Amino acid sequence: MTTTRTQLQGLWLPLITPFHNGALDEASLRSLIRHYAAKPIDGVVLGATSGEGLTLSWDERMRVVSVVHDEVAAAGRPLPLCLGIGGVATSDLIEALDRTTSWPIDFYLISSPPYVRPSQRGLLAHFTALADHAAHPIILYNIPYRSAVGIDNDTMLRLAEHPMIAGLKDCCANRAQTRDLIARRPAQFRILTGEDAQSFDALQAGADGAILLSAHLETETFAAILRHVKDGRHDHAAAGWAQVEDLTRLLFTEPSPAPAKYWLARTGVIASAEVRLPMVEVSPELAARLDQEIQHRTAMAQSRVA
Repeated sequence: MTTTRTQLQGLWLPLITPFHNGALDEASLRSLIRHYAAKPIDGVVLGATSGEGLTLSWDERMRVVSVVHDEVAAAGRPLPLCLGIGGVATSDLIEALDRTTSWPIDFYLISSPPYVRPSQRGLLAHFTALADHAAHPIILYNIPYRSAVGIDNDTMLRLAEHPMIAGLKDCCANRAQTRDLIARRPAQFRILTGEDAQSFDALQAGADGAILLSAHLETETFAAILRHVKDGRHDHAAAGWAQVEDLTRLLFTEPSPAPAKYWLARTGVIASAEVRLPMVEVSPELAARLDQEIQHRTAMAQSRVA
């Protein structure tokens, strides 16, 4: 478990799930993971928020994991894989853990139960029951603006004592809470920031890494920012952040991951920008803004090469 925890650092990609004509687009998925396996990422999250995981059938989730595992292996990259699972009833999530025990994954990413608004005692009991049952270590996912209830830091610190709870994807959107948790967490409990627009602040405060949708674009720049922060080169890190800060907001102008999928389809990384209802593709107004930004960044990249 100690070795496993050490994998929770650096830049992780919450991979989008490509679709075409309503079905999983395996050809695009293969090209997508080949594309990113050649880039400086340290891990991949599958079937979570950015991957529209709650719209995937269990057969589709299994295919996503299988395809990505095979392509990562073929690329010779020892990238850890994390599977997002979610739901309301603890018993349903235990069933999901049983279903995926033999899957070739390294971690689970599990958020608080949405809608039911459990107490902190309920959250403690819920995650403890899951951790007691899990065959793979759990990364907690604190995202109260989606789940309606957040995990308080005191609850988080109690959960951090469990040997099967390895860390946190922090999307609390509260800088004070993030900084307090980083200051108080035990050394073995890893914190990965997942709030794209606030990620630079969290990294400067001592987060171990980041899980960023925005890193589908400008991947090398995001990876360099993390390296510079880790090595204490704060001026270089700030300069890199200045290049991508606006991007972290643009990609969330409309519900994610539709803007990122539009960008990836327009640049030929995937075949289609299709999302699944109740998600819809980007509006014409945002599409025009994204096209303009694509043209600008393409021209900047070409000028650097020249």
